[in-house]
Amino acid sequence: MPFSSMTDPVELAWASSALEAAWNEIRLTLPNPFDERERTRLAYLVASLVSIAEDEDDLTRLVIERYRRAAA
Repeated sequence: MPFSSMTDPVELAWASSALEAAWNEIRLTLPNPFDERERTRLAYLVASLVSIAEDEDDLTRLVIERYRRAAA
């Protein structure tokens, strides 16, 4: 699991919340909104960006931007 190495409870909370928020926005644009591979890909992006985010909202924004850039 992408979040298994996180030990900071604040970062873990941010990551979980940002994943849900980003997934709720991104899944609406997918041909198959229940594609677990895309959700997992998103989770790895969250885990990779959590340490540079200012807060949960910033993390969500960063993840969505990175996901869309990679998909373009």
